[in-house]
Amino acid sequence: MNCKTSRLLIFLILFAGTTLPTLAQKTLSSLNQTLRYSRYSRLSLKIIPIKKSETSFKLQFQIEKIEENPEFNSFSFTYSILDSYDEEILSDNTSILTSEDLKYNTDRHWVFEKTIDIAASKETSIALFTALDTRQGDEYYYSIDIKSSFVFDQANFGAYYANNVGFDQTYLNVGESLLFKSNGGPNLHGFYYPTSLEIPYPPMETKPASVSRETQVIDQGDFLELIPKSFDEIGYYFIQSDTNANAGLILKTTHEAFPKVRDWDEMVDMVAYISTRKEHESLVAAEDKKKALDAYWIGLTRNEDTAKELIREYFRQVEFANILFTDFKEGWKTDKGMIYIVMGPPQEVNFYLDREVWSYGGTNESSRIRFTFARVKNILSPHYYTLNRSRAYQPVWFKNISIWRSGKMAF
Repeated sequence: MNCKTSRLLIFLILFAGTTLPTLAQKTLSSLNQTLRYSRYSRLSLKIIPIKKSETSFKLQFQIEKIEENPEFNSFSFTYSILDSYDEEILSDNTSILTSEDLKYNTDRHWVFEKTIDIAASKETSIALFTALDTRQGDEYYYSIDIKSSFVFDQANFGAYYANNVGFDQTYLNVGESLLFKSNGGPNLHGFYYPTSLEIPYPPMETKPASVSRETQVIDQGDFLELIPKSFDEIGYYFIQSDTNANAGLILKTTHEAFPKVRDWDEMVDMVAYISTRKEHESLVAAEDKKKALDAYWIGLTRNEDTAKELIREYFRQVEFANILFTDFKEGWKTDKGMIYIVMGPPQEVNFYLDREVWSYGGTNESSRIRFTFARVKNILSPHYYTLNRSRAYQPVWFKNISIWRSGKMAF
């Protein structure tokens, strides 16, 4: 049996046979996308859309190879174009991707490219990318709105690594370069924001967040496509092909050690989520941050070996939060990053047009804890979410912090 036939059979199994009654009701909003945020995922999926015309879009479907030396034939890849988050996912709106469709196969990525047409009159169109691990049945998902009420417009250019693979990280280490390719003119325009943003309030704090002072914006002028551009300052950049339009690309630039911790001062900032106010103020004021942090961790656990394990696990969570949730803020400073660090990876993740919902624990509906992140229309990012805060979160939040402070992971 050849590869293409085998993959076709896998696809038919997904949409036929005894599982048909269940799968016939599968929608984007019903999919549990928890593997997207798992610490043990074998793959990471991304869709990068680039506008070619008012009705035509190039979609780059990217698979980052997290597993060492994965075999392409161990996975089955499909994509769907949907009109809503509640549209049924069926064979009629789903296409198979085979090895013959591969655009690039590098040490780190498999990449497919497809061009789709969307009628100008259509208000909503969503692309869904699915990878099925045929060895154990795990399904990975990634979706993106091509058109919706939360998307101003899609950029008509893309950012690429030197090997022509689309830039798929949430951040760029300062001093690194990217190559830009545009469907418009040869010039692109850059704006730089030298901004450091504050950490979020805890989930039970319902008072409004403090309003930032006016953000400084530095107009960096035009630069040419097809020539590597270096990003040399920490902050974030907004790239546009037309400064009178709403479409653009956000790039968060970070220190060289990111997504890991850079220094003791940054480590002090990051322990705010599991510290009392008095403890954190004491750490901030300490002249010798390393000595103060050593005393802090050992003071929590009363055991040096346990303290070392706690440090390792806590900052591993920080690193994952930085990889997964960085936008124009570092991932650990976002609402999602805060919840992820303290509560751990969610056990269920559901996406809707206007929100994303994380669920934790419980054997029934009444015992489950849910965090809802409301989607905010933002010109910088179509994927910007803020947590719906509630005082009801206080008991579970303090419980998890206590578990962390006892020297254990809270998950």
